[in-house]
Amino acid sequence: MDKIEVKSVILNSPNDTELLGASIGRNLKGGELFELTSDLGGGKTTLTRGIVQGAGSHDHVSSPSFTIRNDYQAKDLSIAHFDFYRLSEPGILRDMLGEAITNQDMAVIIEWAQIVDDVLPTDHIKIELMPVSDKGRKAKISYPHRFEYLFKGVNDANAVA
Repeated sequence: MDKIEVKSVILNSPNDTELLGASIGRNLKGGELFELTSDLGGGKTTLTRGIVQGAGSHDHVSSPSFTIRNDYQAKDLSIAHFDFYRLSEPGILRDMLGEAITNQDMAVIIEWAQIVDDVLPTDHIKIELMPVSDKGRKAKISYPHRFEYLFKGVNDANAVA
């Protein structure tokens, strides 16, 4: 298994969260899997919006809380956005997620992934959004070294460069 790298980024506003996502999205190649964690309203969908826009998509990004999955088309790849918050059992969605994860022309973003932990590969990108003030967040980004290319322009403890 690849060495795990960790970055911490201070995000002072939802705009900073979106900018972090855009910086990551510009570097997507396909085959990436992101697990986003935070409390309710913690910025997961805002970060996803930035990733999707940074990848070159003009699609409207919304939380898939009720639809479970939203798909976005970027320039050279598609992005699948899953939200398992409302599920007590993933059922057939476990298979759908498994197919998305193995698609090298797709990036996958998952919110509330605990219910599908057994499907996730161990070497995925995890971004934890934690409150540090009323509107501020700290993003703790853990990722295998092979995904270093995603974080060009992201500096430890600062907003996006």
